[in-house]
Amino acid sequence: MYSHVYLGVYSRLRTAALAALSALVTVLALAVGIPQAQAASSLPCDVYAAAGTPCVAAHSLARALYSSYNGSLYQVQRASDGATKDIGLLTAGGYANAAAQDSFCAGTTCIITKIYDQSSRHNDLTVEGAGGAGAADVGAPADALPVTVGGHQVYGLEISAGMGYRDNSTSGVATNGGAEGMYMVTSGTHVNGSCCFDYGNAETNNKDTGNGHMDAINFGTECWFSPCYGQGPWVQADLENGLFQSNLGYSTNSSNTGTGALPFVTALLKNNGQNHFALKWGNAQSGGLTTTYSGSEPTNAGGYSPMHQEGAIVLGTGGDNSNGSIGSFFEGVMTSGIPTDAADNSVQANIVSVGYGGATGSTGTLTPGSEISLRATTSCCTADYIRHQNNTAVVSAITSSSSALDKNDATWIVRRGLADASCVSFESRNYPGDFLRHYNYQLLRQPMTGTTQFRQDATFCPTTGKSGTGTSFASYNYPTKFIRHYDYNVYIASDGGSNTWDSATSWADDVSWVVSAPWAP
Repeated sequence: MYSHVYLGVYSRLRTAALAALSALVTVLALAVGIPQAQAASSLPCDVYAAAGTPCVAAHSLARALYSSYNGSLYQVQRASDGATKDIGLLTAGGYANAAAQDSFCAGTTCIITKIYDQSSRHNDLTVEGAGGAGAADVGAPADALPVTVGGHQVYGLEISAGMGYRDNSTSGVATNGGAEGMYMVTSGTHVNGSCCFDYGNAETNNKDTGNGHMDAINFGTECWFSPCYGQGPWVQADLENGLFQSNLGYSTNSSNTGTGALPFVTALLKNNGQNHFALKWGNAQSGGLTTTYSGSEPTNAGGYSPMHQEGAIVLGTGGDNSNGSIGSFFEGVMTSGIPTDAADNSVQANIVSVGYGGATGSTGTLTPGSEISLRATTSCCTADYIRHQNNTAVVSAITSSSSALDKNDATWIVRRGLADASCVSFESRNYPGDFLRHYNYQLLRQPMTGTTQFRQDATFCPTTGKSGTGTSFASYNYPTKFIRHYDYNVYIASDGGSNTWDSATSWADDVSWVVSAPWAP
């Protein structure tokens, strides 16, 4: 009888062999004149292998990055008993089995403790230890970033300050001026200006060891070298002791104003390790890639030409564990060698094809996964809906002629209650991982941090509308207070009280809502 260890090793070797076979088939297809675009089953690491720049790291919580991969994507640990579980795929080359996570974590909370490398290199990421600039990190909450990918409900990785993952003992990752490429799918809606939301090559000792000792994608609104154009966020290269938009550090491309608040962004960096690097980005939901810089290594300081990469892999922090940043991560890979532009374009096309953030397939009900809009029932305001505006929940009129932005802002995805699965939470349609929560009794749109306080503040329990119409939503942690609109803002309010929004006048109508079909698909 084989032990579990031998079976695990066999499984990983078999997966690697199948991945290599898949890449060989693609190469042979190209050799006989079959266009690569016709290989519909080719996933990012198949594409890069066929181009001669194989993945040496492939991380995703959402899906397989090789068409033949059928191993684990990530590991979760539950708070109730400390037990762990590997989360795998529904099918080989497919999407995450998020239902396995939901079942394992039911009645408690889970954090993500490991992100498996799908390549044969086994460069798995675990929670990062202390570094030169930060204390040891903590694992991200496993349910903080629900998302639809390829029509499947899965989870991404939502990083808050103090969270990060790393592998300091890797195989195959570029060192000492080696050439490499990398990309990640992230989000332009969950960013800040703190250091440093990175994915890529870093130091092996969690310390800043000098210029050129990192080679990682950075995504955020921190402008290290002025000027930066626009408001960001920008795709930059963290090459240590600087976030670079060009060889001069600062942006030499005035048209590069950042990605804006795109829900899903492809961020890409290529570096030959000697005298050239390039930055690209694209909308991960549509279109191609835009190159914002392609030129020499940094010339504003020494140590970057050649590079001095050390070969660790970091996710969510800087190389010295500077961990004040926030960010979202759905998938990412690192390659051996510089991928061709054609390969990058094929990978972007594949990313777009899977439909990040697509419709959930359910609308107009309080069933988890359903997309809805919430309409007021008070006689003054029957055309008004709850929408977010500058991070605050308000009510405003939404009609068929409203802008696409307004319609998206007024659309919510029903999720199982973050504090109680018998209740509900409301995730923003166009800000993945952001939920309606009350703070000082006012409703806001904020990213899920995983704390008990946030979970309770973002959970609401439906009941028959207090006016006899529609549905009312009681605050989980203030059960006598219900979601109410008052003077066009949204609060949790009791029927009479010391706050102006607790006024008994029209309270029953103001806390009654019609759960309607979503304004945005």
